[in-house]
Amino acid sequence: MPVQMSEEDFEEAVNDALDELPERLLEHVENCLLFIEPEAPEGMPPLLGLYEGIPLTERDTHYVGVLPDRIYIFRNPILRMCSTRAEAVEQIRITVIHEIAHHFGIDDARLHELGWG
Repeated sequence: MPVQMSEEDFEEAVNDALDELPERLLEHVENCLLFIEPEAPEGMPPLLGLYEGIPLTERDTHYVGVLPDRIYIFRNPILRMCSTRAEAVEQIRITVIHEIAHHFGIDDARLHELGWG
């Protein structure tokens, strides 16, 4: 049975996950916004999170006037896969870290090797 968590509690868990990240790492997050959405867009595979943008490792001198990167955390899929609040909080933390890693240019294969897949 999916865990129940209010939108406010979910957002707080996302903020707590962000607060756990080292400040010196967060200082390098540039031109990036984070959104919490109920579900992934229709037609996409089941996702817990999504990064859309140009990773820092691919930005060059032509990176000017670009819209911000977007990180999406999908609330309902996370809650559906978890049976306790503690599991949900941990999965939120993993998902936030995973998507921010994409902003730094770390791909899924490497994240899986590191245990963040």
